Amino acid sequence: MSSKPARIRKAVFPVAGLGTRFLPATKAVPKEMLTVVDRPVIQHVVDEARAAGIEHFVFVTGRNKAVIEDHFDIQYELERTLADRKKTKELDALMADLPVAGQASFTRQQAPLGLGHAVWCARDIIGDEPFALLLPDMLHHGATPCLKDMIEAYGASGGNLIAVAPVPDDQTHQYGIVGVTDAKAKVARITQMVEKPPQGTAPSNLHITGRYILQPEIFDLLAKQEKGAGGEIQLTDSMIRLMSDLGQAFHAVQFDGTIYDCGSKIGFLAANVAYGLERPDLAAGLRAQITRLMK
Repeated sequence: MSSKPARIRKAVFPVAGLGTRFLPATKAVPKEMLTVVDRPVIQHVVDEARAAGIEHFVFVTGRNKAVIEDHFDIQYELERTLADRKKTKELDALMADLPVAGQASFTRQQAPLGLGHAVWCARDIIGDEPFALLLPDMLHHGATPCLKDMIEAYGASGGNLIAVAPVPDDQTHQYGIVGVTDAKAKVARITQMVEKPPQGTAPSNLHITGRYILQPEIFDLLAKQEKGAGGEIQLTDSMIRLMSDLGQAFHAVQFDGTIYDCGSKIGFLAANVAYGLERPDLAAGLRAQITRLMK
């Protein structure tokens, strides 16, 4: 009888990127702190992880990212001012977002060497246990948090999991693509991973969407991983080795919802509209403004 897989307690958030696609906005403000409605992008992603039961949040930061650490810390002056002014609702909202002391860790990626290197930087904090990895650029908007779906699937399959979603066939060359045993199944075993395959060669139309559950053996592979595409240490290269060389199982979990790439201007603007239209206090006014602008 197989043993129950180890529980997923920790999640890694790589937030060291420079955000060059959003200059000049990101010259002094981290791209992860740009707001979708009234919450920073990184807060939305942390909310997803918390809803999935994550207990420890590991942020891999870089220079000029101290404001992210400040966001997840107490701010005495602001909290005292809100309390004195009887702004209970606003104060309660701030406190609800605040991690418990010791629940958040921050480590530096000292050079822009890619996603694989950023994950490797979290190795000592994660230790010898499986973990979740969430790319903060990608907002997964659906009825059920993406990572929650993945953790439920992990309980049945163990091993490694990757969230995927279909893209048009003529766009597969822009993404990391997986081949699976059943492209229509909610959860299917991965048979192949390809980073940006040439047009017409993709094993499916299922692209990797920025949510992962990985086993700790990935760290040893990343430590030895040579630079790949773009002169960076690619996570996909080490995942391929984890599957092929070490024989670990990978499963794809199809996300049932909409994914907004907040690293692009169009994706970021679309996310603001979608999340705004869900807010009872904003929906009517926002819809009226959109209607007016479209005339």
